[in-house]
Amino acid sequence: MKAFLAAVTAMVVITAAAPYALNQIGFSAAENSSGSAVRLD
Repeated sequence: MKAFLAAVTAMVVITAAAPYALNQIGFSAAENSSGSAVRLD
């Protein structure tokens, strides 16, 4: 039971922290889908 609770806790922490961590390292949809060759008409 302790292992299950530890796994659930780890999942919650990772799920909550992932968007912030990925944004800090520059892995976002906005940065990947735009660049200098984007047409803005």
